Amino acid sequence: MPLHFLLGEVDGSADPTEARPGDTVVLAGAEAHHAATVRRLRFGEEVTVGDGRGAWLEGTCESVSPREVVVRVTARTDVAAPAPRIVLVQALAKGDRDELAIQAATELGVDEIVPWQANRSVSRWDAAKAAKGRTRWRTIVREAVKQAHRAWVPDVAPVHTTAELARRVAASRALVLEPTASIRLTAVRPGDAAELVLIVGPEGGIAPDELATLAAAGAEAVRLGDTVLRTSTAGPAAVAVLNAALGRW
Repeated sequence: MPLHFLLGEVDGSADPTEARPGDTVVLAGAEAHHAATVRRLRFGEEVTVGDGRGAWLEGTCESVSPREVVVRVTARTDVAAPAPRIVLVQALAKGDRDELAIQAATELGVDEIVPWQANRSVSRWDAAKAAKGRTRWRTIVREAVKQAHRAWVPDVAPVHTTAELARRVAASRALVLEPTASIRLTAVRPGDAAELVLIVGPEGGIAPDELATLAAAGAEAVRLGDTVLRTSTAGPAAVAVLNAALGRW
């Protein structure tokens, strides 16, 4: 399978591409350096290029340097955005466990990621760290998209407090992963919701007052099975279950 690359920057600031067969697109900056130096892309090699917003381009490399890679487009496919959207709310966690979660969830097809500053999160994002943390998560998501050959790059929202999360939950179909819940996730039917929001707590679990706040906003508590998963595996496992329920797998 050809290597896959993305136009634009980590912050998703690039406009959707209008490139058609016969046009050229240019990889620049860090993406060009990665393609030329790390992936050792060569003249004449076939690649795929996306804009992260549904455009899927096939092409051939016309020139390769660490500063710029030029690709001649040979085919274009426009991939519709998945519906319903799957949103992963991932509580900040110690070590790299939250990063492992969003990496795997992106590869599995999640459509948006929301960092959550839960009460029991050991990791804390203050105002200065929040911007840096969000950029870091965007970088992880972008690399996971290229690994998985996805046409859409998931959005990474600003870090949410529990109160902000409750407002988001009120407008969506929300499922809180809670080991003590009586309903299994496999028993949930997606219905006609525009988006399904999966909420994963930190290593210490979701605090009782947070569970009450989310329930009051309309979230449903569900469990994955009879075991307790780490925060790094619970979200990806739940995304896989929803993929099967939605017929994506």
